[in-house]
Amino acid sequence: MNSILQKQLATAAKQTEADLVVKNGKIVNVFTREIIEGDLAIVEGMIVGIGRYEGEKTIDAEGRYICPGLIDGHVHIESSMVPPSEFARVVLPHGVTTVIADPHEIANVAGVCGIQFMLDEAKRTPLDVYMMLPSCVPAASFERAGASLSAAELAPFFNDERVLGLAEVMDYPSLKEQQPSMLDKLALAANANRLIDGRS
Repeated sequence: MNSILQKQLATAAKQTEADLVVKNGKIVNVFTREIIEGDLAIVEGMIVGIGRYEGEKTIDAEGRYICPGLIDGHVHIESSMVPPSEFARVVLPHGVTTVIADPHEIANVAGVCGIQFMLDEAKRTPLDVYMMLPSCVPAASFERAGASLSAAELAPFFNDERVLGLAEVMDYPSLKEQQPSMLDKLALAANANRLIDGRS
């Protein structure tokens, strides 16, 4: 059996001390919608128990709330007019630890270079940044913002584990008319077994 798992199980059963205990917290249980007063026991970076625990190291939460990191499920980071590293500096202190970004605006102007910039810049931040690839660049057939993206240009990005799928399909006329360029992007995402976002 894995020694880390054994230690985690033993700590959860209160047979051994945790690596870290955060004491005297108000723990937000997002599943039961309860607030539980107690300690968090942590072993090898994983929470293994809630209750009363002892640890090699302790932090007194002094009655503060403890909750999981928040996830922003759809954001256009570039619309904040800052790169991902600066965006992270602003949102992390407020509990947002993960974002699902749609780099639609930067892709409209800079194409694949804009998407690559966002992915590269996101690596330099403690914020977990995942991407949905822009599906509609340009957003509509009559727009000319500087770039146009085909399925072939988007395909290499699906090799990046941070790319989760195809972002909001907002050019509904091309979808309704079954234009090949849109169908190619949908097929690309489906064949890569990735998500496809709609838009209401």
